[in-house]
Amino acid sequence: MAGLIRQADVDEVKARTNIADIIGERVALKPAGVGSMKGLCPFHDERSPSFNVRPQVGFYHCFGCGESGDVYTFLRRMDHLSFSEAVERLAARIGYALHYEDGGAAPQNSGRARLYEANAAAAEYFRAQLATPDADAGRRFLGERGFDAGAAAHFGVGYAPRGWSGMLDALGARGFRREELLAAGLVSQGQRGVYDRFRGRLVWPIRDVTGQTIGFGARRLYDDDNGPKYLNTPETPIYRKAQVLYGLDLAKRDISRDHRVVVVEGYTDVMACHLAGVTTAVATCGTAFGADHITVLRRVMGDDSQAGEVVFTFDPDAAGQKAALRAFADAKRFNAQTYVATGPQGLDPCDLRLHRGDGAVRGLVESKSPMVEFVLDQRIAAYDLASVEGRIGALRSAAPVVADLRDPLIQPEYIRVLARRLGMDTEDVRREVERAGRREPEDRRRMSAAPAARPDDDGSAPVPRATVAQLPRTPDAALERDALMGFLQFGHRLDTALLARAVDQPFRTPALEAVRQVVAQTADVTRPGWSVEAIDQVREPYRSLASELLTMPFPASTVESAEASTADLARRLVRRGLQTEKTELLGAIQRVPADSEQGRRIRLRLRELDVERQRLDADD
Repeated sequence: MAGLIRQADVDEVKARTNIADIIGERVALKPAGVGSMKGLCPFHDERSPSFNVRPQVGFYHCFGCGESGDVYTFLRRMDHLSFSEAVERLAARIGYALHYEDGGAAPQNSGRARLYEANAAAAEYFRAQLATPDADAGRRFLGERGFDAGAAAHFGVGYAPRGWSGMLDALGARGFRREELLAAGLVSQGQRGVYDRFRGRLVWPIRDVTGQTIGFGARRLYDDDNGPKYLNTPETPIYRKAQVLYGLDLAKRDISRDHRVVVVEGYTDVMACHLAGVTTAVATCGTAFGADHITVLRRVMGDDSQAGEVVFTFDPDAAGQKAALRAFADAKRFNAQTYVATGPQGLDPCDLRLHRGDGAVRGLVESKSPMVEFVLDQRIAAYDLASVEGRIGALRSAAPVVADLRDPLIQPEYIRVLARRLGMDTEDVRREVERAGRREPEDRRRMSAAPAARPDDDGSAPVPRATVAQLPRTPDAALERDALMGFLQFGHRLDTALLARAVDQPFRTPALEAVRQVVAQTADVTRPGWSVEAIDQVREPYRSLASELLTMPFPASTVESAEASTADLARRLVRRGLQTEKTELLGAIQRVPADSEQGRRIRLRLRELDVERQRLDADD
């Protein structure tokens, strides 16, 4: 068995990996100052971005929940990997051969990494089977819906043979054990043993946002198949259907760029939309669209303003209307505006493309209507508006929908819209909306806030953490804060002698002094990753403060100006130290005889301080 990964390899893989690329696969990042990027935190739900990333130092920090770390920490937290698995995944990504302490080869992967490998091997097997004679029914199904071989290849569509153990035997020959295939949800256990879960079906690979296959959706093809029309991978350690959106790996770039997402209802609808040019389409995988899906999409699209759009396509039947109302209940979690698009004659995007072409699919999305209007119409439709009682019932049913609109500009407009739809006086509708708002349970009106600290893993009470916001508002604290920020972010670009003198100056703010002591003990600030390692050495409760100083935007427009500003801050600290010492010596000289040895030493030191101050001034 191989030992630990060599530390030199751990450092080299991290140095070769851009943390912004890894995090950017999950979170839409935007520039936020010199060398800094910002996005919505993937570790807690937030309305505005507080998650900062500094690619140059390979570090992230959330100013909302306090989560921070390097690229390995991010992968471990997001994908529940061990440290070794995180290193091995990044090494494989960049094609780097790892070495282990005992000189052995890489160990056999286990756990989650092995499940990813099994799913990737199964996807390859299914794709190859689609070209065999046995898959004629699958190719015919695709062809009848307007998808050729190129479309199938683009989406990785495959075919599961009708036999009981075709995939089981193929993956077994590649070294996968039955226990691993069971854990991946690729095979099932019956009274007669283990057999293929997917048989005689067209198969779509379901990938996570990074493009790794984590499961499959399979469509029934044969009349003698008594199983469900669509069969998905069961819940596994890497597949959680409530958090997965089909097509997100293909759509994420355009979703992030355009701040628009189109939510459709099936795999073929996603294919049709993308082929028609609507490349931001995604679909749920065997479950209703819910809160976890919203969380994923908000991070990918950078949902920090009302400029974005989320378009839902629903069938006009009762099931589609129910799905729309369910989606509306969570839609207010988006900052973006939400819409509903319904195809003509109830055609879904796949059928619409087949019968009317790509332009009709694009037109479907463009002809969207605000979701709130759609929901209002659904609430009103159940009542007879020709009667007084019907109008009153419709008002009471629809008023909570308008009351739930918190935008002070939008709500009055929809009060007027509702009044027109009901043929009622606007003031009467407004009063009912206000009453509906007062009746709303208090817990629904309470906005969730990110905690200042999170509970320890053992369930104990949260540990308070020091933050930049808690620092005193004094000139000394401001100087020390900005200087530490500059040292951590740009210290490797400063003159080493100047930096050493500056960090040797004691700080007057206790929290910042705790961080300074660690920076002062760092032997080599020119070594990549020194600041991240220094933060790990800061004692609690000041480590989060150090993380904030490393990641918060430095007040400068360019790297060069940031470097110059940091050097100036360093000189100001040294000057402050010189002035403090001079003040103390001037007081001391009053207490000793002028012709004493101690008095002569004090006067000599005072002259040295003046010379040092002049040298500093000359460097400005």
